Amino acid sequence: MTVTAPPASARRAAATSGTGAVRPGLRHALTRHRGPLIAGAAALALLLGAVLLGGGGWPGALSVDLSAPLERGSDWIIGNRDSHPLFLYFLGHVSNAVVLAVRAVYLVLLAAGWAGVTAAVGLVAWRVAGIRLALVSVVAFGVCGLLGMWVPTLQTLALMVVAVAASVLLGGLLGLAAGLSDRMHRVLRPVLDTMQVLPAFAYLLPVVLVFGIGVPAAVLATVVYAAPPMARLTALGLRGADAGVMEAVASLGATGRQRLLTARLPLARRELLLGVNQSIMMALGMAVIASVIGAGGLGDRVYQALASVDVGAALAAGVPVVLLAIVLDRVTAAAGESVGAAPGRRTGLGPVLALAVTAAVAAAGRLTDRLSWPESWTVDIAEPVNRAVDWMTAHLYSGVPVVGGTADWAGRFTTWVLNPLRDGLQWLPWWAVLVTVAALALLIGTWRTAATAVLAMAAIGVLGVWDPALDTLSQVLAAVAVTLLLGVLLGVAAARSARLGRALRPVLDVFQTMPQFVYLIPVVALFGVGRAPAVAAAVVYALPAVVRITAEGVRGVDPSVMESSRSLGATGLQQLFHVQLPLARPALLLAVNQGVVLVLAVVVIGGLVGGGALGYDAVFGLAQGDLATGLVAGAAIVCLGLTLDRVTQPTERRAHAGKGA
Repeated sequence: MTVTAPPASARRAAATSGTGAVRPGLRHALTRHRGPLIAGAAALALLLGAVLLGGGGWPGALSVDLSAPLERGSDWIIGNRDSHPLFLYFLGHVSNAVVLAVRAVYLVLLAAGWAGVTAAVGLVAWRVAGIRLALVSVVAFGVCGLLGMWVPTLQTLALMVVAVAASVLLGGLLGLAAGLSDRMHRVLRPVLDTMQVLPAFAYLLPVVLVFGIGVPAAVLATVVYAAPPMARLTALGLRGADAGVMEAVASLGATGRQRLLTARLPLARRELLLGVNQSIMMALGMAVIASVIGAGGLGDRVYQALASVDVGAALAAGVPVVLLAIVLDRVTAAAGESVGAAPGRRTGLGPVLALAVTAAVAAAGRLTDRLSWPESWTVDIAEPVNRAVDWMTAHLYSGVPVVGGTADWAGRFTTWVLNPLRDGLQWLPWWAVLVTVAALALLIGTWRTAATAVLAMAAIGVLGVWDPALDTLSQVLAAVAVTLLLGVLLGVAAARSARLGRALRPVLDVFQTMPQFVYLIPVVALFGVGRAPAVAAAVVYALPAVVRITAEGVRGVDPSVMESSRSLGATGLQQLFHVQLPLARPALLLAVNQGVVLVLAVVVIGGLVGGGALGYDAVFGLAQGDLATGLVAGAAIVCLGLTLDRVTQPTERRAHAGKGA
C-alpha cells in the first residue's frame, strides 16, 4: 500500500489545531472585549494609584522651573539682535523683506485709491463668478469705508496679500514634496496633523521671541499657521491624480517633469484652489489675532476696543473683518468651482480689460484728488451701539422676569457648571488624570496614540501649570458638551428636513467664514467679561462645523438600509436611533474631534475677555513682554491641544473596525 503525504491544506489545518488555534481566537476575543478590558485595567490602575501614590495635584518634585533659562534665552536674543550673524545675515534680512513687501503692497493700495481698490475687487469677482458676487463685493468694501475703517482695511489687506502669497508658496512646495514622495508624505503627515490642531495663539509666542513685536512677527506667524492646509490639499491632489491618465502620459515617453507639469498639476487644480481658499481664510483669522503682537489694521482696532470693553468700537472694526472674510471666501470658492467649466460659460471681463478699467478708475481718483475715503461718507456706529449695550446692561443683564438676564445666565453657568467642573478636575490626583487620558485614548486609538496623549498631558505638569491647564480644560469640556448637544440636534434636524437644511446653510456659511476674534464681540455685549462669555464664544464658533459634519453623516446613510428598516415597520425615531446614528458613528466621532479642537482655539483667546487660565497667561506674557510666562503657557496650550486631539481622534484602523462591526 502506498502512503501519500497529506495535502498542504490539510497540513495547515493540522498545524492550526492545538495552541496555534488559540492565538487567533484570543486576538478576536481581545478585540471584541476591548472596551471592558481597558475599563477594567483603568480601574485597577486607579486602585493601585490610590494605594501607592495617594492624592493631590501635580507634585512639585516633578516640575521644572523654566522661567530662568527662558529669561536668559530671551535676554540673549534681545541683546544679540543687532550683532549676531544669525540675525545680521539671515533673520534680519527676512524681517526687512517682510516689512518692505507689506509696505509696498500697502502703498500700491493707497495709490489706487478707494475707487480703484473697490473697482478691482468688483471686476475680479465679476470675472470669477458673475454680477451678483461683484455687487456683493463692492457693497462690502463700501461698508468698510462707510464705517470709517478704510485705512485699517487696507492695512489688513496688505498684510494678507504678503502672508497668503508666502503661505501658498511654502505650503505648495511642501505639498509637492509630499505628493511626489511617499517617504516625505509619511514624515510630513504627523507634522501637519499636529500643526492643524494647535490653537492660533500658540504660533505667536515663538515668532515674538525671535522677531519681537511688529509686522514681521505677525506675518511669519500667519504664514506658519496658514501653510498646512495648502500643503495637505496639494499633496492630496497630486497623490489622487487619475492613474489611467498618468499611465497614458508615461506611455508617451514624458519625463517626470513633463508628467508633473502637463498631467499631475492640471488634474489637481481644484484641490490647489481649495488649498488657496483655506489658506486665505486661516490667514485672515490669524492676521486679526496677530494684532496682539503688533499686526495693526482691523485686528488692532478690535483688540484695543475689547481691552477697554468698548463694544461699539469693536463692532465697527469687526463688521469689516466679517465682510472681508465673506468676500475672500466667496471669490476663491467660486474660482475653484469654475475649474473645468467650458470657456463660453465664464462670466465677466477679460483680465487685460479688467486691469485697464481698474487703472482708469484709479487715475480718475488721483486726478480728482479723491484717493482717501471721504470723511463725510462715514457713519459712527460706536456711540449708538454702546447706548444699546448700556440699555441691555440696565434691562437685560439681570432682573428679567421668569427667565432672568444674560448676566444671571452667565453667573449660574459659572457657579453650577464651570466652578464644580474646574474644582473637580483640580481635586483629582494627577495620576488619575493621566490614567483617564490613557484609557480614553486607547478606547478609540492605539498604544502609540495613548502614549502621545499621556506624555503631552504629563508635560503640562512638568511645566508647572497643572492647575491653570485643568481650568482651561474645564472650560473646554463645558463648551464641548453644549456644542455637541446643540450641534447634533441641529445636524440631525437638518439632515431629516430639507427645508431646515436649506435655511441653515447660508447661516453656517457666514459663521464659518468669521475669524475667531470676532466672536468675542457679541458675547461681551451680552454677558460682560468672565469665563462664561469665553465658553459662549467657543460654542458659537465650533457649532457650525459640528452641525455640518453631523448632517452629512446622517444624510449619507445608505438609502437601501433606510428602505429595509422602513419595510420592517420601523418608525422615524427607531430609524434614527437604531440605523442612522449607529451608521453615522465615524462622522459623529469626527464632529467630536473638530468640536474639541475649535473650542480650545477660542477658549484660549477668551483670556482677552476674562477667561483666565492658560489664555490669560499667554496674553499677559505677550502684552507685558514676559516671554517666560507666555512661552510656558503657549507650550502648555500646545500639549493640551495634542492631548485632546489624540483622545478624540480615532485612528483609521479603529474607524474601519467600527464600520465593520
